[in-house]
Amino acid sequence: MPPPHTVASVSLAFTTTFKPRFIPRHSLFRYRMASTAAFGLKEASLIRTQGFIDGKWVDAKEGGVIKVTNPATTEELGTVPEMGLEETRQAIEAASKAFKTWSKTTAKQRHDILMKFYGLMQEHQDDLARLITLENGKPLAEAKGEHAYSASFIEWFAEEAVRTYGEVIPSPFPHLRNVVIKQPIGVVYDGHIQTQSSSILTPWNFPSAMITRKLGAALAAGCTAVIKPPPETPFSALALVELATRAGVPPGVINVVTTQANVSDVGREMCQNTAVKKVSFTGSTPVAKILYGLAATTLKKVSIEAGGNAPFIVFDDADIDAAVEGAIACKFRGTGQTCVCANRIYVQSSVYADFASRLAERVAAFKVGNGLDKDTTHGPLIHDRAVEKVQRHVDDALAKGAQLVHGGKRLPGAGSFFAPTVLSDVPADALVNQEETFGPLAALTRFETEEEVIKLANDTPVGLAGYFFSRDVGRVWRVAEALEVGMVGTNTGVISQAVIPFGGVKESGLGREGGHGIEEYMNIKFIAFGGL
Repeated sequence: MPPPHTVASVSLAFTTTFKPRFIPRHSLFRYRMASTAAFGLKEASLIRTQGFIDGKWVDAKEGGVIKVTNPATTEELGTVPEMGLEETRQAIEAASKAFKTWSKTTAKQRHDILMKFYGLMQEHQDDLARLITLENGKPLAEAKGEHAYSASFIEWFAEEAVRTYGEVIPSPFPHLRNVVIKQPIGVVYDGHIQTQSSSILTPWNFPSAMITRKLGAALAAGCTAVIKPPPETPFSALALVELATRAGVPPGVINVVTTQANVSDVGREMCQNTAVKKVSFTGSTPVAKILYGLAATTLKKVSIEAGGNAPFIVFDDADIDAAVEGAIACKFRGTGQTCVCANRIYVQSSVYADFASRLAERVAAFKVGNGLDKDTTHGPLIHDRAVEKVQRHVDDALAKGAQLVHGGKRLPGAGSFFAPTVLSDVPADALVNQEETFGPLAALTRFETEEEVIKLANDTPVGLAGYFFSRDVGRVWRVAEALEVGMVGTNTGVISQAVIPFGGVKESGLGREGGHGIEEYMNIKFIAFGGL
């Protein structure tokens, strides 16, 4: 999850919005078309610089645009429309209208369209991965991994579409039969919006996968959607919509509203419009609470994947080499900008020095740079606000007695780069142990007993993911059950898959995505057949 001050999909702090209202419409169009050359894709038609409403690519009514930059170079990639309330209501209306027909399609028809969508994603995987790197900054190899993860959601939900089984419940009465069926909930807002449709709000840290994890479920269930992608990384979402349209998704079923300056108005409309039946959000806990409150005014169904503060525990009986590899994968993937990143690393005293030295050695070998460079292992942070937060956490920990093992400062030059950092002897009251860093900072804390570390791990209001390494089978069961999180990685630092029920407990959210995700987009209806 993004940290509270840098929300992924509904951001409370925005970059400057450029609104060239004085530019004639035809000139603005030429400017946008020229900007596609900056992407270097094999197929330039995947670059879409407009919103998408009722099957049409459209500009903002008032003509404003949002500049999108490459975080590795600070260079402008292009622009997308600065849309507002009018476009949002049009998108909801289009989704509501399309729901009447899309919800009546058969599960097999939706399966076939989604499989065509999946095939197109695979066909254009190189371009889609490059897009992710350009707007998010992650290394190209990692972007290709995200693309594979993203496509797997479309494949999974295509198959789930034909598995939305009902049931027959034996009746205690001889002349009554009980049947349960499942029906699409309606318009969805996921960073989106819904009216017999869904609304979907998505983050910038996975510009592609967070779209498909929500959109795939909504489409498979028979819902229509309004998507509000993050202003930092809109081009991946728009490219996916282009491919979905080519695959045969009808007009109005998917709509995209891009906004930055008007995000509060757009989010409120999506949450309170009575035509929207579900809101799906991935982002910080503070923003999740705001949206949850807005959606409560009409008692919408809500799915939320909010903030985390994942513990990563290394016991004295762990395979230390495996634990170091797990920490590298878990803490530094996406340069530390993932919702399930290890945020607090607890190491038992007897193996503390060994683990710390091996981890620092590995981190020192990282090559930080532009994600398009083949030797780069770790890219930039998404923007300077993220850099400032990591520095604040480092400085706070050092002031409270932590020791700097490696890194610890911003890297010189253009781009939002921060040196991958390892701190040792970090006290429990340090900011890094109290809130998500969302950056490349590994903070090590020593512990003595299993009971002590379980208490430390659970001493947080959130509970998305947790990890630990141990070769004691009894301890594996005890700790896995004791951690107050929605997902546990035992002897692994990688847990994300399309097939799992992804989500958290406590203030980390509501509902599940992925494996059980289609249920979040359906209503259960009971029918009693009498007079038999």
